[in-house]
Amino acid sequence: MSLTELSASELLAGLEKSQFSAREIADELLKQSQEMAHLGGLAHLNSELFYQQADQSDARRARGEALALDGVPLVMKDNLNTTDMPTTSSTGALQGRVPLQDADVVTQLRKAGAVLPAKAVMHELAFGITTNNAATGPSRNPYDPNRIPGGSSGGTATVVAARQFPAGLGTDTGASVRLPAALCGLYGFRPTVGRYSGQGIVPLSPTRDTAGPMTRSLADISLLDSLLCQKAPSIIATPSLKELRLGVPRDSFWKEMDAGVADVTLAFLDDLQKAGVTLVDVDLSPVLKINARVGMPIVLYETLQNLPLYLAENKYGIGLDELIAGIHSPDVKEIFDAITGDYTISQEAYEEALNVDRPLMQQAYADLLRQSNVSGLIFPTSPLTACPIGDDETTMMNGKAVPTFNTYISRTDVGSNLGAPGISLPIGLSGGLPVGMLIEAGIGADDQLLALCRAIDPLLPATPAPDLSKHPRQRHSDKK
Repeated sequence: MSLTELSASELLAGLEKSQFSAREIADELLKQSQEMAHLGGLAHLNSELFYQQADQSDARRARGEALALDGVPLVMKDNLNTTDMPTTSSTGALQGRVPLQDADVVTQLRKAGAVLPAKAVMHELAFGITTNNAATGPSRNPYDPNRIPGGSSGGTATVVAARQFPAGLGTDTGASVRLPAALCGLYGFRPTVGRYSGQGIVPLSPTRDTAGPMTRSLADISLLDSLLCQKAPSIIATPSLKELRLGVPRDSFWKEMDAGVADVTLAFLDDLQKAGVTLVDVDLSPVLKINARVGMPIVLYETLQNLPLYLAENKYGIGLDELIAGIHSPDVKEIFDAITGDYTISQEAYEEALNVDRPLMQQAYADLLRQSNVSGLIFPTSPLTACPIGDDETTMMNGKAVPTFNTYISRTDVGSNLGAPGISLPIGLSGGLPVGMLIEAGIGADDQLLALCRAIDPLLPATPAPDLSKHPRQRHSDKK
C-alpha cells in the first residue's frame, strides 16, 4: 500500500517499527501534492521545510528520543498562525504576512514532533462554506473537481481526501470543520469551545471559534485530540451498542433534505437500531426557537472587535479598512460592507444574545438531553451533497432552488451557537458524492462523544476513496 493511503496513526505505527522513514513519507506526499495541485487545496507548500523537519524527526527517532507524533505530516488551515510560513486567511491584504507567534494548537503539534510544512486554502477570511475563493481560486472536491469541498476549511478537506496529507486542522465557527468533512468523506471533530486553545487563530468569533481535526479515521481524531487538549482527556471505556441512546430530531433536522442523502442516512439509522442502539425521537424546537437570536449578532459583533486586535498584535501595519479593501470574494466583501455600514450590531444587541439568549439556549439543550435520557443527537451533517462550484447564492435540492449558505449550515449552526461538541462521520456515497452523519453531545462531554463514536465506528459503511486516477496528473513548483 502506498504511504499516501495510510492514516496518521498508521504512519506513526510504521515509523515506530522502522518500516519507512519520515523522509520517505515526505517524498511520497510531496509527489502526491504536486500531482493533485489542480484541486487547489494548498495555499503554501515548502518542500525544503518538509525535508528539514522530516530529517530532524528521523534523527530524534535514531537517538531513541521520538516524540508522540514524530514524523507524521499534517496540513494547517491558513488561519492558524505559523511563524515559518505565511498565515493569510486566504485574503488579499494578508498575502505574505508571517505572524509573530505560532498558534497554541500549532505549538502543541510541534512539541509532539509533527511535520508541518503546508497551509491549506480556506473560504476568504472564513466567512463562507464553499471555498470558492476569488483571491486564491476555488478549492475542489476530490470526488468531483467541479464541485465544492465545503468550507470554510475546504482546502484542508481537499488535501486530506486527495491523500496529499493524512490529516489536518481546520477551524469551525458555524460549520467549517464538520461540513467539509461530510462533503469530502472525512471525519471532522468540532470540540467544545475551550477544549483547545484559541490563541493565534485569525478570529471571527471567540465565543464560537475553535480548531478541529479533519482525518480519514476515528483513531486519528482521538490521537490529535489527545495532543491538542488543554487538559488531559478523561479515559472513558467504549460503551456497548446496547447501552447507547441517541436522540433523533425527526421534525427538524430530518426534514427538507436531498432524497439521496435521506436514503443513505435513514439506512444508517436502521443499521444502528438493528445493532442494538436505542433511538429516541426528540423535539428540538425549544432550542431552535432561541437559535436565531444567538448566532449572527455574536459572530458579526465579535468579528469587528477582534480582527483589528489580531492585526495590531502581529504588527501587520494595516487596519480593518485595509483588510476589507483587500477582500476579493464578492460574498465576503458584501458581508463586511454590511456590518461596517447599515447592518452594524449594537453592543446592546450583542450582550443580549451573549448573556441572555445563549444561556437560555444552552439550558434548553441540556434539559432536552436530560429529559430524553440520551447521550447525544444524531442527524445528517448536511441536507445535500456537494454542489457545483459557482452555486454561491443558490443551489438545487430535489429540483428546487435553495439558498446555498443557509441550507448547508442548517444542521451545524445550532451546535456552534451552543458551543457543543460534534463529530461528522462518513457514512457512504449518494450519486458518487460523500454523505456525513453528525453526532452532537452535551457541552463539555467531548470524551463521552469520542467513546460513543468508537462504539459506532465499526458499523459505518465503507466510504470509497475518490478515484484520483481520473484526475489530470501534473507537476508544479513549490509555493514558498
